[in-house]
Order: sequence, then structure tokens, then C-alpha cells
Amino acid sequence: MASRPGLLTDWPWTPLGSFKYLVLAPLVIDSIYSFATTRDYEKLLIVAVAVWRIVHSQVWISWSRYMTAKGTKRIVNKSIEFDQVDRERTWDDQIIFNTLIFYLAKVYILGTNILPFWRTDGMLLVALIHAGPVEFIYYWFHRALHHHFLYSRYHSHHHSSIVTEPITSVVHPFAEHIGYTLILGLPLVTNLLCGTSSLVSITIYITYIDFMNNLGHCNFELIPRSFFSRFPPLKFICYTPSFHSLHHTQFRTNYSLFMPMYDYIYGTNDKCTDSLYETSLDQEEEKPDAIHLTHLTSLDSIYHLRLGFASLSSHPLSSRSYIFLMRPFTLVFSFIVTFFSSRTFAFERNRFSDLTLHSHLVPKFSSHYMSQRYKEGINKMIEAAILEAEKKGVRVMSLGLLNQGEELNGYGEMYVRKHPKLKIRIVDGSSLAAEVVLHSIPVGTKEVLFRGQITKVARAIVLSLCQNGIKVMVLREEEYSMLNEFLTGNFKESLVLTANCPPTIWLVGDGLSKEEQKMARKGTRFLPFSQFPPTEFRKDCFYHNTPAMIIPDSAQNIDSCENWLGRRVMSAWRVGGIVHALEGWEEHECGLDVSIVNPPRVWEAALRNGFQPLVLPSLETKGFNNSY
Repeated sequence: MASRPGLLTDWPWTPLGSFKYLVLAPLVIDSIYSFATTRDYEKLLIVAVAVWRIVHSQVWISWSRYMTAKGTKRIVNKSIEFDQVDRERTWDDQIIFNTLIFYLAKVYILGTNILPFWRTDGMLLVALIHAGPVEFIYYWFHRALHHHFLYSRYHSHHHSSIVTEPITSVVHPFAEHIGYTLILGLPLVTNLLCGTSSLVSITIYITYIDFMNNLGHCNFELIPRSFFSRFPPLKFICYTPSFHSLHHTQFRTNYSLFMPMYDYIYGTNDKCTDSLYETSLDQEEEKPDAIHLTHLTSLDSIYHLRLGFASLSSHPLSSRSYIFLMRPFTLVFSFIVTFFSSRTFAFERNRFSDLTLHSHLVPKFSSHYMSQRYKEGINKMIEAAILEAEKKGVRVMSLGLLNQGEELNGYGEMYVRKHPKLKIRIVDGSSLAAEVVLHSIPVGTKEVLFRGQITKVARAIVLSLCQNGIKVMVLREEEYSMLNEFLTGNFKESLVLTANCPPTIWLVGDGLSKEEQKMARKGTRFLPFSQFPPTEFRKDCFYHNTPAMIIPDSAQNIDSCENWLGRRVMSAWRVGGIVHALEGWEEHECGLDVSIVNPPRVWEAALRNGFQPLVLPSLETKGFNNSY
């Protein structure tokens, strides 16, 4: 929001929130009806162009985030935070606005008249009107917006984003967009008045505006030197991402729309334009200190990924009704991912003090890890990622989610055994995950109930509890037998097989059923020790997060949520790798045969580096009586 909001700052449909697309519902219904009854396809074409513009912008945002995560040709090396993502989630308002204008023009101006598909003279007229009046008027309009009166009421909203993303280009107050629409609509209105308008000229011009807007705000330089060296005057008629980036960092230079000539004519071009362009092109791929390796979870997680929908990834992963409507596309995308993706790739970059952390994605879903058919291929991808990181000098590789599965690779032990001379350290994060769960158990607890798949983390938790004299009650005989074999001496006395569920603290892992949850007493706290949270069936109980910690305030470039975790919260397995790198520990922390490596040391190191435990809310916050 602008620092001193003026008139018409908010969009008319702001109160509708996520339901704002209902504004277009009458248009869509009418366009379908018109096509079905009179074969009038122009209204339907307006809807198609709106969809195309959304897809076009999404491609840009995904590509931009991928490039800036790698660091290649990045322009501004600063962070984007949640407040910018929240502010820019309204980027599609201008598409709704423009769609309504085109629809009204069709209904009340064109009526039943049909525009020709193509006219060369109309296309040339659009180009001339844009290069002349549009660029000139926009330049002075833009300079006026930087006057303190208009800037504080309108344009400061746009300039709140120092580090730009493609969709930053269209994030403006409503009144400002009215001005842009009047200016950028000149070629189309002139074409219409001259009778030279065509469907292609309208579509191409709209796409050109979107393309150049996204180009100028993408924060990585993509125009090669040869583009200008072969014809130097192009620098006056085509701007670059670095040219417009300077406008967002310096504010009082480079005002032009897409053609910098007016900045050169009126002396407002930034003197650093050429040098920034050169240095940005020379920016090589960033070498991280640590890499966290994760994968896709549910089918819908492709949209939650940071490279997916920015607004969705800034909130914990959850099912959205409109995502369900996209299921056909989701299935097609999952097929492409499964059969055509053969290597991991970077999708996120974070900073912790002097440490650079990259997050890489194995392009497979959780369902693939459950199938024997894909395990060999997944292991090869993980191994290739480790060896590639080794060549780049990465110090630590942490394995997240199912990438460290016991049956898949023995918590990473397979790679260490196969490559005993690895300099990169493999971390499965089990030590910290176990400590996070142990510190989530309320002080004074005398007994807990255990139910879930027996994992490395589960064994560590049960061992620690038994050593401290806390009774661990187990529901299933097979789990009791596995844990009993792991314990020694008097510690076995604290492990009890039971058919009853008296404890109100449940330690749960994968495999917890609905029927078992029904056995819990009212007010029970379910504390997961697994990578995946249990399905919540009880409304009268409390479900804690999977093992995770709050990251320090100094952590930078945090603008998305890790799966189902909240903002600025990371899984303990991911934090474990970060701490390992920050502390400079030289040993691996992985493998089946390797015991948990000094958990208190890992916990203390995490706290020392600014990570904080999640506070377990009291049961009163859910309206329960703490009667137990």
C-alpha cells in the first residue's frame, strides 16, 4: 500500500479477496452462450487472451525465480520477503480490469461487427503510435508519479519492491492503472477509429506489453551483448532488465517505458546503466556452501513449490478448491515430471550469516518413492546430485523427506559407502529431529504413547525417554518387539506393550490410522516424529507440527513455506544440515549403523545459531479444559 493512500487506491473488487474472479463470471457465461448460439467467437477470444496473459506471467515468474536461485546473471543480490509476496499477490487485478474493458468495448462499440484476423497497416500503425506518443506520454506521466505528492499516494506502492520480480511490473494502485490503461490503449483506440484494427494486432500488442513489463522486472539479465553490438542504436529503443532495475534502486533515473531514448534526450539515464548491464551478464552461477535436497509431495505441491504460484508457496501447503479444478493439467505435468526429468535442480536460495544454502528438488512425487520401479532411478539422481555438489566444493548435503529413506538408501549410508573419499558431508538430520520432538514433550510428563513406523528418529526418541525413566507405552506388538530389541538392560522396563491409551501425549509416525486416533482421550496432544504430518481426524485434540524450528531473523530471502510448515519455519532435517555447515563439523551424520551423533550438541548448536523451538500452544487455546 502507498505510504499515504490517495483516492481510488484499492481495486473495486478488493473485498472479494480470492473470489475476485467471480467478477468475470458473467463475461465467461455470455461468451460461451454467444459462441453456442451465434458463433460469435470474439467474446470467447477475450477470455482466451486473459488466460494466456495469466499463463504468460506465470512462466515468467517461474523462470525468474529459477534463474535468481541459481544466481546466473542476477542483477540485484538482495532478498525478497513475505511482505513483498503479500503485496504482489494482486498482480492479476490488471488482467481482470483489462478483460472487462475489452468486453465492454466489444459489446457497446463493436457490437455484432467482426474484426478481421490480420491487417498489415493496422499492425504498423500500432507500432508507430506506441513508439511515438505512448512512449513520450508515459515518460512524463512516470516522472510526474515521482513527484512527492503522487509518489506518496500512489507510486510508492510499486517502489516498495526494491528487488523486483516479473509480476512487480503490474502491482500498482487502481487509479494508477487507469492512467496506464489510457496511455497504453492509445494505439488500439486509434486503430479502431481508423478502421484498421485486427484480432492479431490487438493480441500481439497486449502480449508485447506483458512481455516487456516482465522482462524489465525479472531481476536477471538475458539480453546478450550481440543484440546491441550488431546494431548499437538498439540501446535507445529497447531497454534491458538491468536498465529498469536501476530505476527501482535509484528511483530518480531511467523513467522510460520500454524505449530508453527519452531518458537519454532529457538526461535522466543512469550513468551506471552500461556497467550494471556488463557485470550482470558476467554474473556466474552461485556456489552454495550447503544444499538441502527435497522432492515433491502430493500432486498439488507443484503449485506450492517456490517456482510455482508465489502466493500459494507463501502459505503452508493445503488443498485449495480451485487447484482441484486444475487436476487434468496437474496429471499431465506429473507425467512429464516422471518420464522426462532425470536430474535435480535448484529452486530456492537462502542466506544464514555467511552461509549460502540452496534447496534442490528431485523431480519426483512421494508416490514414486513408494514404488520399487523408481527407487533405482531416484538413488541415481541423488547420487549424481551429491557428486556434482562435491565438484563445486559444497560442504554439506542434507537429505530431506524421503530422500533419506531407510529402504531407499539407508539414511544416506549407501552414498558414503560407495564413495568413501567424499569431502562433502552427508547429513540426514535425525539427531536434531529427535531433539526437537523430545523438547516438545511437556516438562513433568511421566508416560507417553508411541505409535508409528520404527525409524532412526523413533529409536533415538524412545531410547532417550527410557533413559530418563519416562514410560513409553506401545500399541502394536511388532513395534514393541523392534524397540525392545534396540533397548538394553534396565531401560527395557520403561517400554510397555498396552491395549489401552491412558497417556495424553502421543508420539506418532507414519501409519497412524483413524481408528487409533479415535482411541485417544479428549485433549490428547499428537507429536509427530516423522517427515509427514498425520491426517487430522480429531477436532478435540491438538496436532503439533512435524519436527521443525523457527529460523533466525537474520535469515534472508525467505518468501515461501516449506511444505505444510508455517512462515519462517524449517524442518529439523533441513535445519540439521544448516547447523552442520555453520559449525563446520567434519563427520557425516547419516547411516543405519551410525548412532545418533550427540543430540544435545546439535540442539545447543541450533539454539546458538539463532534457531528457536516452536512453542506448543496450551490446550486452553482450543477450548479444552486442562483436567488431566
